[in-house]
Amino acid sequence: MTDATVVAGLGWPVAGGVVAIESATGERRSANGWPLISGTIDPTGGPSNLEREISVNAGDRPAEPAASTHVRSTADLADFAMSGSLADLDTPIAREAAVALMAVGRRTAPMPKPDQTRIMVVANQKGGVGKTTTTVNLAAALAVSGLRVLVIDLDPQGNASTALGIDHHAEIPSIYDVMVEETPIGEVVQKVEEIDGLWCVPATIDLAGAEIELVSMVARESRMRKSLDQHLQEPGVEYDYVFIDCPPSLGLLTVNALVGGDEVLIPIQCEYYALEGLSQLLKNIDMVRAHLNRDLAVSTILLTMYDGRTRLAAQVADEVRRHFGDTVLKTAIPRSVRISEAPSYGQTVMTYDAASSGALSYLEAAREIAERGASGSTHGETTHG
Repeated sequence: MTDATVVAGLGWPVAGGVVAIESATGERRSANGWPLISGTIDPTGGPSNLEREISVNAGDRPAEPAASTHVRSTADLADFAMSGSLADLDTPIAREAAVALMAVGRRTAPMPKPDQTRIMVVANQKGGVGKTTTTVNLAAALAVSGLRVLVIDLDPQGNASTALGIDHHAEIPSIYDVMVEETPIGEVVQKVEEIDGLWCVPATIDLAGAEIELVSMVARESRMRKSLDQHLQEPGVEYDYVFIDCPPSLGLLTVNALVGGDEVLIPIQCEYYALEGLSQLLKNIDMVRAHLNRDLAVSTILLTMYDGRTRLAAQVADEVRRHFGDTVLKTAIPRSVRISEAPSYGQTVMTYDAASSGALSYLEAAREIAERGASGSTHGETTHG
């Protein structure tokens, strides 16, 4: 329709460029019946559909422009998708374009292996910020890229085990046996069937009582580190990454994880309440570093549940980036129905819908983590060998 005009902000065609008379309700409509906003524009003279969609905001003012809103070619679109959050590409056309470009170029590219095993503790005492979701999907993203990854589920709810399709009913050997009974990790670890290169140490409901049982034990804070060190030294055991999924608390289980790890990854939900209590988590990390694990470092902060249509999400993201600088990954994880649906099928989003914006975002976040580790820019992080 080279001679047709389109409705400003909507992109709907107006047949022959003619605007129909107002309807009985006073609403202006085109000859085709499409509702109009305020006249028409020439499609060659105005912004593209993608630009118009990016500018739409659910609030009471236009959204702030992205880093590059003038997208004229596929190369520009690729740059745009990489420079900003995929959360901003939540329209069908924009998302599908980004999917096509990224799935071909980025998903197939291998990720660099670290020199030694990186042990990352995913912690935040606030619930509902995406700790488990982040743990399993980053682990899956690294594994599908050819790396060997172990997930340790240290949350009594066992959600990470569920997402990875691992049985974790009461009779299953689990991390409880490792922490309390000193069972070797090698006897409880399970292979994730859906993904090559991914293993899981499950959690059962028995772990809920472990906090009380650990109180009277010798070296109660370092039982995780001892077990993990022994496992990594066993013949034939080789992991590139170990992720420890913590419960939403600052109790003995979380302390054990912090003592057993080298890096802390903190998921932060892009909402105001998510920032409250973060200072207490950082204080606890400092205490663990001072008294129990001097090599511990906060190496990564990941923004989750990012909604690019809201000002609050952008404000929270800006505040976190201003305070923590390069520790914050450039990639933010958008709100995604696919991410939420995947655990109900015993899958990560990487296998449930690998072309979704959520899967691609976690893939990009995993790539950032891998590239930072390969370049040595993990903010003072050290590794177990």
